[in-house]
Amino acid sequence: MDMELIPAPVSVGDRARCGFLMDRATTITAQAGTESTERWLRATIGAAFGLSLAPGAEGTDNTVRLCIDPALEPEGYRLSTGDGRSIEITGGSAAGVFWGAQTLRQLLGPDAFRRAPVSSGAAVRLEFTDIEDRPRFSWRGMMLDVSRHFLPKDDVLRYLDLIAAHKLNVFHFHLTDDQGWRIEIKRYPKLTEVGSWRTRTKIGHRASEVWDETPYGGYYTQDDIREIVAYAAERHIRVVPEIDIPGHSQAAISAYPELGNTDVIDTTTLSVWDTWGVSPNVLAPTDSTLRFYEGVFEELLDLFPAATSPFIHIGGDECLKDQWKQSATAQTRIAELGLADEDELQSWFIRHFDTWLTARGRRLIGWDEILEGGLADGAAVSSWRGYAGGIAAAEAGHDVVMCPEQHVYLDYRQGGGPDEPMPIAYVRTLEDVFRFEPVPPGLTEEAARHILGTQANVWTEVMQNRSRVDYQVFPRLAAFAEVAWSALPAPDDRDFADFERRMTAHYARLDALGVEYRPQGGPLPWQRRPGILGRPIEGAPPNV
Repeated sequence: MDMELIPAPVSVGDRARCGFLMDRATTITAQAGTESTERWLRATIGAAFGLSLAPGAEGTDNTVRLCIDPALEPEGYRLSTGDGRSIEITGGSAAGVFWGAQTLRQLLGPDAFRRAPVSSGAAVRLEFTDIEDRPRFSWRGMMLDVSRHFLPKDDVLRYLDLIAAHKLNVFHFHLTDDQGWRIEIKRYPKLTEVGSWRTRTKIGHRASEVWDETPYGGYYTQDDIREIVAYAAERHIRVVPEIDIPGHSQAAISAYPELGNTDVIDTTTLSVWDTWGVSPNVLAPTDSTLRFYEGVFEELLDLFPAATSPFIHIGGDECLKDQWKQSATAQTRIAELGLADEDELQSWFIRHFDTWLTARGRRLIGWDEILEGGLADGAAVSSWRGYAGGIAAAEAGHDVVMCPEQHVYLDYRQGGGPDEPMPIAYVRTLEDVFRFEPVPPGLTEEAARHILGTQANVWTEVMQNRSRVDYQVFPRLAAFAEVAWSALPAPDDRDFADFERRMTAHYARLDALGVEYRPQGGPLPWQRRPGILGRPIEGAPPNV
C-alpha cells in the first residue's frame, strides 16, 4: 500500500487491515509511561480536527491505544489497526510510542498538521496495513546557531516541533560565539547586558559591503531555557547546549575583558564582533578564566538536567593560536605544564573541562579540533571538517557524531542558479543530502560501533530570520531525517525517485505547518536576495 511516509519505515505489512474512522467519539487509551504522547496527540491531532480525544478505558472500541513493550527496541514502534475499530501504537519505550504517533499524524493527511480544523466536525478515515519501524541511529540531530542571528524563543519551540515531526531526537543549541552570547548567566550579568548585543550586522558573506546599522541581539532568560528544555523533553528530544571555548569567544571577552589575552592586546577595546569569520581574540589560558567558565557551566548544568542533556558541547573549533604565541602568560603556562606547543595548551584547556564535567555526571563533546594535542578518554567528537576527524576518533575508541560540512551544512546553497540567496559554498541539493552516508566505508566493525549517529548543522550568518532559516533547512532536513532514521542501501543504490514521490505528499504537510521551504524549481521572487554577496564554490565538494 502507498503510504508516502517520511522517513521511510522499516516494513509495512502486506495484509490490509480494517479501516479506522476517527471522529468525535474517538478516545485515547494510554498505558502508564505514555502520557507525553497522550498529551501531544490531544494538543495536535485533537486541535487539528476539533476532537476532544477524551481518555478511554481498556477494552473500548474507537480508541487510539498507546502501549509499551520492552521487547521492542527503545525507539522502535509498531502501529496497527486492532480489533474493535482501534489503532494501537506500541513502542519499546515512551519515545518509541511518540515516534509512532508522528507516523499516525502523517497517515491522517496534511490537515493533521494544522492548528485548527479546516472543516467542522469531519471524520477522518484511515486505511492502512501494519507498520514496524525503528531508527538506524540513536543520535539524529540538528544544530541551530542562534548566536550569529538570534531566533526568539517561540521560533526555537517551533523548530523543536519540526524536528520531532521528522523523528529527529537531538537539538544541538549553539548559544555563544564571537557575534553574541545568548544565555543568561546570573553570576555574570554582563554576558547578556553587553555580550548579547552588537552595534551592527554584516549582510551576506564577510566580504560583502552591505551592513544593517541597527543594533542587533537578544538572549534567552533562564526561565526561557527551562521552558525550551521541558518542551524538548516532552517530545523526547535531547538538548545539547554549546558554550564555545577557548575560541569563538569575543562576545564574552567584550563583556569581561580580563578573559582575553591582556598582555597581547587591550581587550577593553573589544566589542561584540559585527562580522563573520574566525576572530583572533581567544580566551587566556589562566586559572581565573577556568574558574569563570566553571561558574558558567555550573549554571548551565542546572538549566540542562542530565536526563535531557547528558552531553555538554564545548566547541573547541577554530581557536587561532596567534595571541597565545605572543602571550608571555600563555608561554609560561606551556612551560609550567611541560607542554610541547599551543595545540597541547588547547588540549589542556579542553581536558580540564572534560574532567570537570565527568565529575558531575556529564560527557564532553566538541568539534573535531579537540583531537589536536590529544583527547581525554571519555570525550566525544562532532566531526565537521569531513569524515577524517570522525574516523580518527572512532578508531581511537571515541564516540562520534558525523556532521561533515561537505554534506550536511544546511547554510550551503541548494542550487547553482543566479537567484540563490546569498549563496554559500558548494551546491548541496535535496538528492545530495538523501545520498549522504554517515558511516564511511573502511571502518572496522569496532570503530563503526562508535558512530553514535549524525547531525545537520544550521549556521546562521546569512539567515537573518525564521523565513531564511526555513528556506535553507527545508526540504533538505526531510532527506536528512530519512538518512538518520531509515535503513537505506548504499548511496548510489538509494531510490531517489521514490523519495521525490513521497515528498510530494510531504510538501503539503510542510505547507500546512507554514514552513517557507525552497521549492525544487528554485527560489520564489521574495526568497531571493539580489545584490548581496555570497561565497559560492564551484564543483563537487571533496570527500575528506
